[in-house]
Amino acid sequence: MSGWDAYITERDKRLFPLTGYGERGGFGERPVLLVIDVSYAFTGDGPEPIFESIKRWHNSAGEAAWRAIAQIQRLIAAARERRLPIFYTTGPQAPIAGDFGMGRWKDKCGRETEDLEPERANRIVREIEPGPADVVIEKGKSSAFFGTLLPSYLADLGADSIITCGVATSGCVRASVNDGFSYNYRMIVVEEGTFDRAEASHWVNLFDMHMKYADVLRVDEVLEYIGTLPDDLFVDRMPILKRAAAGGLAAR
Repeated sequence: MSGWDAYITERDKRLFPLTGYGERGGFGERPVLLVIDVSYAFTGDGPEPIFESIKRWHNSAGEAAWRAIAQIQRLIAAARERRLPIFYTTGPQAPIAGDFGMGRWKDKCGRETEDLEPERANRIVREIEPGPADVVIEKGKSSAFFGTLLPSYLADLGADSIITCGVATSGCVRASVNDGFSYNYRMIVVEEGTFDRAEASHWVNLFDMHMKYADVLRVDEVLEYIGTLPDDLFVDRMPILKRAAAGGLAAR
């Protein structure tokens, strides 16, 4: 039984097995890890109930964020051990021409500019902060691919698959998974490593991605897969991974 069963109608539970959707796509051979938008704006300052957390950070997912962070820590540790490239995304570190850079976000959520600490909002939380060999991508829209260098980086690495986690399941994770799928990458979404403000949105979007665009898998299965990989897949194209693993680089 999956967490999305509570949100999917009995009709659809009967329907989808008959359509052919939901087949397993499988792991790739050259995966990278993509950690989407795990910043204080979406996590709050710590594990507290969402109705408390949103008083300070209106986009916070509350306790759900911190449960996911604990699993993301495991993914990052495993990826670093196998010297896999790790990409983080976050929003712009400074406003772009006031609220102009927000585009249509300000139409849908007028509270976007209300966070008390705008300079901290897009800072990746300390518990999973990037290391010296990791790549941080600032993005202005939902998808990690839209208007960023991520497609170029992935092509240079010869990656064939993307292990994805972060926030929001129904927003930036979903948009990035759709785009990655459209670029023909095998997309893996880590169930316990994703989170959202809305419970229904979280589970329905995991279900829909699993049906069409990705394999939504439990964290233990993904960790087991990472553990089978050689640790030299990318060091020829990204030598910093070897130096970082050897402890030769200072933390950021």
